Amino acid sequence: MLQTSSMQPPTIDDIRAAAERIKGAVIRTPMLVSRTLSEIIGAEVWLKFENLQFTAAYKERGALNKLLQLTPEERARGVIAASAGNHAQAVAYHAKRLGIQATIVMPEPTPTIKVTQTEGHGAKVVLYGAMFDDAYAKARELTLEHGYVFVHPFDDPQVIAGAGTLGLELLEDAPDLDTIVIPIGGGGLMSGVSIAARAVKPEIELIGVEAELYPSMKCAVEGCNMPLGGDTLAEGIAVKEPGQLTSRILKELASDIVLVPERDLERAVAMLVGIEKTVVEGAGAAGLAAILMDTERYKGKRIATILCGGNIDTHLLANVLVRDLVRQGRIARLRVGAEDRPGALAAITAQFHDAGVNIIEINHSRIFTRLPAKDTLIEVECEARDAKAIDDVVARLEAAGFQVERASLD
Repeated sequence: MLQTSSMQPPTIDDIRAAAERIKGAVIRTPMLVSRTLSEIIGAEVWLKFENLQFTAAYKERGALNKLLQLTPEERARGVIAASAGNHAQAVAYHAKRLGIQATIVMPEPTPTIKVTQTEGHGAKVVLYGAMFDDAYAKARELTLEHGYVFVHPFDDPQVIAGAGTLGLELLEDAPDLDTIVIPIGGGGLMSGVSIAARAVKPEIELIGVEAELYPSMKCAVEGCNMPLGGDTLAEGIAVKEPGQLTSRILKELASDIVLVPERDLERAVAMLVGIEKTVVEGAGAAGLAAILMDTERYKGKRIATILCGGNIDTHLLANVLVRDLVRQGRIARLRVGAEDRPGALAAITAQFHDAGVNIIEINHSRIFTRLPAKDTLIEVECEARDAKAIDDVVARLEAAGFQVERASLD
């Protein structure tokens, strides 16, 4: 079992050795300036596309670095990991490549795509508990029971060193960076990147990002006590207990840790699809979400963020994209009160036609409404080219004598 309290952080030499070790088996992903995001934010914005790894996440770096350093005896025993998905796929994929049997314990709510992809890499998947921490405890139990080698998702010097190879690549591709914004779950990614970046460029600003619902590392580093838990789009960084080793590293090296609400995570995922034509999961979009949330902080700077994973359930992605259209005002649900008489619906739909707004769906409600018994509530879901067209149809309906209420996501 790992004794994290006594482990030493990897050095820059460990990270450079990891880079050589994993070279050729892990993709050196593109790092590009986003012209559009740079204009929106008023900064030079670099994106590191780790969602383009074979398993669609940066986790391959740490997992492979760890597996390559196992002894023949350890390889024969097999490995086990606990993960909400990306670490699972990384361990499973590279274990199969190296001929090592892998068992992965995943929380029961893990998106189906991550479970099936992990099984597809030849690993045995055990679903257990509601959170990563439950799966972690089960994996520890199975480690003792079967003698597996435990591959920690973040609190292991060899895993951290593998993640740190990203820091080397960031500053090789963009040596003039002022700031790196990095998603935090257990802290392995930011720990590795921070060690590498501080060694290469000591003055660089390193900002960690957590989902607002899971501020575990912020509290560990800053000594605060905040509520923890809830359904987050960024399930990949929904960690209740950050690493002991990673907490020590980030307490020393992180410039700041910020929290992003769900709305901003959704917006960032949608913007990356719309602007960069790239699919990123909630955790992978956390860095961009933090930048968009506080653009004044970054104005005029050269900043980079890591799109650390792209394994998002397609149905969830569809929901996020449609919800973003609602927030842009391009899709709306209008509740229109009208007299329950022939011709009322035709009079309502005529206003949509005149405003050039497309009707997606119509529902009548005669019972569950506060309107008089002779009236009906007509719910109209509609879409338009822009928010102005929706405002126009609302104005037309009210001018025609209809009561209109607009449904909101907030």
